[in-house]
Amino acid sequence: MPLNDDQNSDSESSRISESTAASSDSEYSRQSFNSDSSSKPSSPASSPPKVITFDELMAAARNLTDLTLAHEIAVNANFCIKHEDFPQNSLAGTVKQIVHKAFWDLLESELNEDPPEYEHAIKLFEEIKEILLSFLTPGANRIRNQICEVLDTDLIRQQAEHNAVDIHGLANYIINTMGKLCAPIRDNDIKQLKATNNIVELLRQIFHVLDLMKMDMANYTIQNLRPYLQRNLVDYERTKFQEILEETPSALDLTTEWIKESIEDELSSISDESSSSPGADNSSKPIISPTLVLNNGYLKLLQWDYRKTIPETLITDEVRLQELREKLNQLKIIACVCLITNNMLGAAIVGMPDFAEQLKRISLPLLEGMNKKTFDLKEALKAVGVQICSKVNRSLNERGLPTLSEEVESNLMGQIAHIVEENNPISSLIDKRIQFFMRSLLALPHFQKCMPAMPGGLSVIQTEMEFVGSQYASIVNFNKQVYGPFYANILRKLLFPEAPMGKAETERPTN
Repeated sequence: MPLNDDQNSDSESSRISESTAASSDSEYSRQSFNSDSSSKPSSPASSPPKVITFDELMAAARNLTDLTLAHEIAVNANFCIKHEDFPQNSLAGTVKQIVHKAFWDLLESELNEDPPEYEHAIKLFEEIKEILLSFLTPGANRIRNQICEVLDTDLIRQQAEHNAVDIHGLANYIINTMGKLCAPIRDNDIKQLKATNNIVELLRQIFHVLDLMKMDMANYTIQNLRPYLQRNLVDYERTKFQEILEETPSALDLTTEWIKESIEDELSSISDESSSSPGADNSSKPIISPTLVLNNGYLKLLQWDYRKTIPETLITDEVRLQELREKLNQLKIIACVCLITNNMLGAAIVGMPDFAEQLKRISLPLLEGMNKKTFDLKEALKAVGVQICSKVNRSLNERGLPTLSEEVESNLMGQIAHIVEENNPISSLIDKRIQFFMRSLLALPHFQKCMPAMPGGLSVIQTEMEFVGSQYASIVNFNKQVYGPFYANILRKLLFPEAPMGKAETERPTN
């Protein structure tokens, strides 16, 4: 790929790729955003300013938690609850270990007294009973009655007063009941419980396995809930966010600022184009496409500084967007390295038909974790350059050709190392083409499944780009479905402030 490509064509192409959306949108925008038709049930309602009480703030926080959890369950097929202990040697882990050891040591000393003291043990049986009952379905009356009868703490206290508590018998009943209620994955844990003789250790392990069973039950519930949430997620999230907005009227402040910045960027772009066109009419007010404004806002998220707070309507996808941004940064580096290598070593790598794939295999492991603060990108790029030179020289030797000179190797590694510098021309070129591909992807109709053409210089990362692009488009399209009415209100106020202040239509801007 030659470096003297016409870079200006990228910006022109990006405008052309959106011309259809922009032209069809300009007429739609006036009709949709100026309309004052009656609102539908899912339309966001505006709220007058009010003082927020602590209870209202907590209610909004609970709604946000519910919304975030429901979104994660529905869109993340791998989402589940995991059992995690505190890190070894951590303060919290040490404190937990000390407190737990003190409790179980006390229980052991009480049971070893003559006569034994059962009060702490009875409280444990009472807690175990409540946990077992929580696993039952509403119709499981027989086993519910049996659990309540066997683990009747009043009866156990009466037995304790006469030193007649069969504590091992109670433990065995609990283990057998757990065996009936647990998932198959816990069968080995149940077997280990049956093999434990020390009563204190047995009770401790019972609670451990019960914790695992609670986690299994939660994940089973999530698995059953996921299809329902997926079918109803758009309405659920929109309703929940409306509740948050009613509790906290400022809940769209960051979103409004995000859209406002996108409008300003678009106005600036139009102004630059007008000034560069001698015959352009600068007196007329520019018509801005709402869809174009939103798409440009979404594109900014791929270069967002995630140390800043993300717009409120995108909080549920913040982690996914950050991961996509990090993956794109990695792919950009690989494309830059490939472009530099092809231009400097074109003749030397002619006999290496799969060189692009080899280069990718070299680069990916060395760039793993490149977005971490402790990662030294310059050193990683230096290592990439060394590996490329070694691979090319090995291939040249095998073909009986002279290896790369020290000067060529030095120049190659120097150009690769300079990728990280600000305003590096190669990095800027690849970045523009990645942005162009993503912009073209958002300009496609929502129902269209095919990918736009891959810009020049990105063929080496085409598979990865299409995968990242499909994830990104999925996030954006779903976000538009949920928050389209809220965006419509904001865009109408910012783009058409003279329009009547009616509620927004439930129809979102066309994608």
